Amino acid sequence: MFRELADMTKDNSTEGTPVSVKIRERLKAANQRFHANDNISEFIEPGELEKLLDEVQDKMQGVLDSMVIDTVHDHNTRATARRVAKMYLNEVFRGRYVHQPAITEFPNAEHLNELMIVGPITVRSACSHHLCPVIGKIWIGVLPNKNTNVIGLSKYARLVDWIMGRPQIQEEAIIQLADLIMDKTRPDGLAVVMEASHFCMSWRGVREMDSKMLNSVMRGAFLTNNELRREFLSLIAARK
Repeated sequence: MFRELADMTKDNSTEGTPVSVKIRERLKAANQRFHANDNISEFIEPGELEKLLDEVQDKMQGVLDSMVIDTVHDHNTRATARRVAKMYLNEVFRGRYVHQPAITEFPNAEHLNELMIVGPITVRSACSHHLCPVIGKIWIGVLPNKNTNVIGLSKYARLVDWIMGRPQIQEEAIIQLADLIMDKTRPDGLAVVMEASHFCMSWRGVREMDSKMLNSVMRGAFLTNNELRREFLSLIAARK
């Protein structure tokens, strides 16, 4: 279906249309949301990400010009527009523009059913309000069953990086991550705890340096089994 929509958009577009407009038109034609923390890789065609990089560079140069920064004579900012464009598209917001990392899943051959905890996994994100860094850690608790898919420990880190590599709100990010892990592994229970510092609070605004945000998502057995939940929380507290 998407390929047909893409072909229709391509036929109706002109050569001079910005690539961001082409991508946006495909998203709208498919009635697909494209919020800051959404992944839109399915609607980006081969070669378009590089063109999008050029477009963002041009727009970022306009921002620098409007801020009255002489990027022609200032050797420190001469290539800043390109650097910032590459940073946003290829690094800090990469999770919006690339497909989900490949995750190999294995059957639970040994019928493991004991609590497993992965973490702390480093979080590198940015708030979608000010695009300021969000830096922190995540702990993931999984209670598998005989039908649970088993994934490698490093794959949890890759999924965290993919979800957090977008402009995010912490409360929404942790839910996105929990939904993804539940879909991939289908355990009896899942717990995710995130603790992070928000530079939009420490670098600007009230400039409170020591405050952090801590939140959690509990699914399945972690909601209904108080002992399991306490075990998980006590184990991660001992390792902070």
